Amino acid sequence: MDGDQIDRWMVDAFVSAHDTAPEEIILDLDMTDDPIHGQQEGRFFHGYYRHYCYLPLYIFCGEHLLCVRLRQSNIDAAEGSADELERIVGQIRQSWPQVRIIIRADSGFFRDGLLTWCEAHQVEYVVGLAKNNRLKKEIAEEMTAAEAEFNATGKPARVFKDFQYRTLKTWSCTRRVVGKAEFLNKGANPRFVVTSLSPKRLQAQELYEDFYCARGDMENRIKEQQLELFADRTSAGTMRANQLRLYLSSAAYMIMHALRRLGLKDTAMAHAQCGTIRLKLLKIGARIRLTVRNVWISMSEASPYAETFELILRNLQAIPLRC
Repeated sequence: MDGDQIDRWMVDAFVSAHDTAPEEIILDLDMTDDPIHGQQEGRFFHGYYRHYCYLPLYIFCGEHLLCVRLRQSNIDAAEGSADELERIVGQIRQSWPQVRIIIRADSGFFRDGLLTWCEAHQVEYVVGLAKNNRLKKEIAEEMTAAEAEFNATGKPARVFKDFQYRTLKTWSCTRRVVGKAEFLNKGANPRFVVTSLSPKRLQAQELYEDFYCARGDMENRIKEQQLELFADRTSAGTMRANQLRLYLSSAAYMIMHALRRLGLKDTAMAHAQCGTIRLKLLKIGARIRLTVRNVWISMSEASPYAETFELILRNLQAIPLRC
């Protein structure tokens, strides 16, 4: 297994899926727990997930999978993410030198080193920021206003604040932070994101509600792999073998995504999840009878998805061949 070639192929597949270079792309970073149940190499207990697991790193651009890296769970959540981004961004810019790139991630990936790398390489970012007493003090007035609105209406209330912030010791520079002062039935629910995007590009509320929260769709892509394409079957004895298993699941996802993007275009299943496609299109029922001399496979003459298969065939036939 040449992991470097596989990593490069995943990014090449993303680039080749576009006829022209996009003006802007968003790279979503996330991690997930991959439970393990034996004595595999790299086995550690994770306090947050409360079981033994791996902690694979995923990077997506929309529905395109660009990176899947198996990691032990006794590490910092953001470990290795800057190296993967440097590799992916460099490869993308070889084909699209002018493309604007934004990374988006939750607070598990907030590290000054990662943001400093982005700032040095003209990569924008919107990253979650863990709350602390200084940050909560910054939005104290907004939280009071949100609580007053909640008490008056009985409905959840949000007030946003845009401000400049820097830690006392760990940040290398001052950065823009957007604070969400939210009051719910359960009480105050402050949240923060740090970003390099200017207020002219996105105002505070739009940046948080429309842009940052949209990263949640990436979790659906990870679930597709884990629950429907067996990415959680990392039961081999070594990390190297389990990384290969993860690559195979990732290749299956990329094939299914290509089918969804190209073959299922303009059909009722154009946005179906991988499990639905497998169940309705790839699994075909049949009756098998064994005799002394033959094995008889009887299939139905009718199919409820016959029209869908015809549309898929036409869509695939319309794709120009690339030499």
